[in-house]
Amino acid sequence: MKVDRAVIFSRFDTIERNTEFLDEYKEFSTDEFTSSYKDVQAAKFSLLEIIEACIDVANHIISVKGFRKAEEYSVMFRVLGENDVIDVSLAGKLSDMARFRNLLVHRYGEVDDARVLDVIKNRLVDVELFMKEIVDYLESE
Repeated sequence: MKVDRAVIFSRFDTIERNTEFLDEYKEFSTDEFTSSYKDVQAAKFSLLEIIEACIDVANHIISVKGFRKAEEYSVMFRVLGENDVIDVSLAGKLSDMARFRNLLVHRYGEVDDARVLDVIKNRLVDVELFMKEIVDYLESE
């Protein structure tokens, strides 16, 4: 069975829209970012949508291809790595992002706002690479 490209690219639209929104924060200092409740909350929600969209992509591919079921979101990316959909190293980084998503959703009171900015500045590149590797996978399918 083939992966539904419409599903994938609709999630990529969500990722790209939120990534563009977050780009403005890359120039913020930690103090500037953490002093604005509105900016922190907006950034957290955009990160959540980005990570959720990546999880949706992973889940769709795993389901369609019949790969082993992942019981946790963080494992989904490892399953993609095991099946040569994405690079194993990237799978590990995205697994960390999925764990960060769980922190945002379930332990939101424990989220360090400086860490949110660090993710924006240093980890969104992993999401961009994820999209590129998924496109490469689709082209080889």
